[in-house]
Order: sequence, then C-alpha cells, then structure tokens
Amino acid sequence: MSENVVVQDKTQPRGRRFFILFLVAGLLVALDQWTKWLVRKNIPVNESWLPDSMAWLAPYARFLHIQNSGVSFGMFQNANAVLTVFVLVVVVGILYYVFTMEHENTWMWVAAGLYLGGAVGNLIDRLTIGKVTDFVSVGSFYIFNVADASINISVAMLLIVFWLGEKKSPPPGAPTSEGQA
Repeated sequence: MSENVVVQDKTQPRGRRFFILFLVAGLLVALDQWTKWLVRKNIPVNESWLPDSMAWLAPYARFLHIQNSGVSFGMFQNANAVLTVFVLVVVVGILYYVFTMEHENTWMWVAAGLYLGGAVGNLIDRLTIGKVTDFVSVGSFYIFNVADASINISVAMLLIVFWLGEKKSPPPGAPTSEGQA
C-alpha cells in the first residue's frame, strides 16, 4: 500500500508540471502569434507606427515591423535551417528536462513554459514565413517580439530560482538533518 502512495506522489507532480508547462507555453504561443499577425496585417515591413498622441515616444519606443532571418541582436542572419534544427533540439531538451527534473518549484515550470513558448513561437515563423517577425523597438536597442521577451524573462526567472535554491541549500560539508556530515 505504501508503494502506491509513493508512485502516486511521484506521478501527480509530473502531470501538474506538464499542465503548467503546456498552459504557459500555449498561452504564450497564442499571444505571440496574434501580435505578429496584427503587425504583419497592419504595419508594412520596415515601417514604424505609434498612435499620434504618443509621437513624443518615437525616439524611445515604437512598433517597427522587420523580418529577422537570424536571432537576437541581428546575429546569425540567413541561417534559418541551422536555427530551425537548433530550436527543435532546444524544445526536446526542455521537454526532457521538465520530465526528469526533481524540483517541486512551480516557478521552474513556469519559466520552462515561457522558454518553450518563446522558442515555439519563433519556430512557427521560421517554418511558415522563413523569417521571424520582430516589432518592438526600444531606443536604438535591438528589435524583438513577445517570444523573444518571454525567453529573456524565463532565463531571468531560472537564474533567480536557482539562486534562491542555492541560498536555501546547506553549504557542502554542513551537517544534514540526520546530523551527518
């Protein structure tokens, strides 16, 4: 009887983590694709847009529709085939990691969902139109989209989760709860 409880305890969190992962990723892919569709439909490529009432903001932030054949910061331009394979490997890696991780931290699963959703959102663009639609331009910084932002947020979340986890874990050689070193 105790074996059934142990098995149930191990499978329930795994199902919950995949629910969270796919919920976050799915919502993010939907938001990413919807915003890119709006941009492709309403702003010509290499044109910018802001409401007239916000024209003062144009030097700092605007919507600027570009088609990016590389990755962030304009790196690896025209490497669509290689980037597509790389993203597929990343997606498989995320799924494997979430399936095998022992963490019970919900934020870890949310961060993985943000990363997965961002990767899949940009992958959809690569597979359907051959380039990624970017449209958020901040100052003279790089131009990005919802998927790019979610990937960056997920990396920041993972760093914070790992840092907080390190703060909670005892230093090497410290006595454990059983009193052993």
